[in-house]
Amino acid sequence: MNDLIKEIHEEAFIIDAHYDLLFDVVEQRALGRTKVIETDHLPNFKKGGFNLIISSIFVDDAFIPEMVLRKALNQVSALYAEIDESPDELMLCKSYEDILEAKHAGKVGIMLSFEGVEPLHQDLSLLRVFYELGVRFVGLTWSRRNFAADGCHFTMEEEDRGGGLTQFGEALVKEAERLGMIIDVSHINDRGFEDVMRFTEGPVIASHSNSREVGLIPRNLTDEQLKKIAERGGVAGINILSRIASGKADQGDVELLADHIEHFKQTVGIEHIGLGLDCCDMLRKYFPPSDDGAFAFDILHHQTLEKLTEKLLDRGFEKEEIVKIYGGNWLKVYGKVF
Repeated sequence: MNDLIKEIHEEAFIIDAHYDLLFDVVEQRALGRTKVIETDHLPNFKKGGFNLIISSIFVDDAFIPEMVLRKALNQVSALYAEIDESPDELMLCKSYEDILEAKHAGKVGIMLSFEGVEPLHQDLSLLRVFYELGVRFVGLTWSRRNFAADGCHFTMEEEDRGGGLTQFGEALVKEAERLGMIIDVSHINDRGFEDVMRFTEGPVIASHSNSREVGLIPRNLTDEQLKKIAERGGVAGINILSRIASGKADQGDVELLADHIEHFKQTVGIEHIGLGLDCCDMLRKYFPPSDDGAFAFDILHHQTLEKLTEKLLDRGFEKEEIVKIYGGNWLKVYGKVF
């Protein structure tokens, strides 16, 4: 078994489609540190066999609206500085060719995504600026309202938001597609999801969302939503945060992650499943203990991905299927758009 797990991790092009990497990097660089990714994160990426990390641009509530653009640009600037400091280890990727080049050079590729378009405020011209800086994924919302759309809540009891895309949101998704960016529907509410499908034509992804049939919370996808993503040639990334996997802050295990993957496979087939791990344990140090219920815990981490590999093999998944889940399916989407 161990040999097969090693073989899978060596053969697969392993991608994490969602990681709040730069939130941590900016905070650490503010303390005077350098090479934060190389020191704190890269060893874990390498142990898990990860080749590409999609790093989100997420700004905390406290900085909205006055400081949100500056904070977002600080994150982008920090990434550029980190890559300059670790040029033999890291590479910013803006295209499909860049992704392959990073792999060939033995570097971990990093791409940028919005997790909420608050940095744009209501100025569509800023989208092109972020595109030129390397942003290739547009997660329209976090779980809050902005000028583009309504985000979803984390419990079904709270979920009463009916607003879909605004006029700005409609213009935004159209312009994002024109530029060659991928729309990400994780964190958007159900009405917004339907509007995204109405106003876009290309592949749509859910970078870090599980199945609502397995974990009943609005952050997860209904079967109908998953089928619509699949019809567009998109992918949904499995989220390892216990609250997303189980609906409970203090529950969840690798068995449950396998349940989500199996349900996705039964619903739309293996070609539309990926990893969007959303590892959050490293963010705990920035928030008071009272917020533990919000963050919950990570069921696994980058460096312990082999636990999921072992569980999927136990469930009867073939090597080729796991290789697709771990990155092959994401690469197909990226190759179509970038």
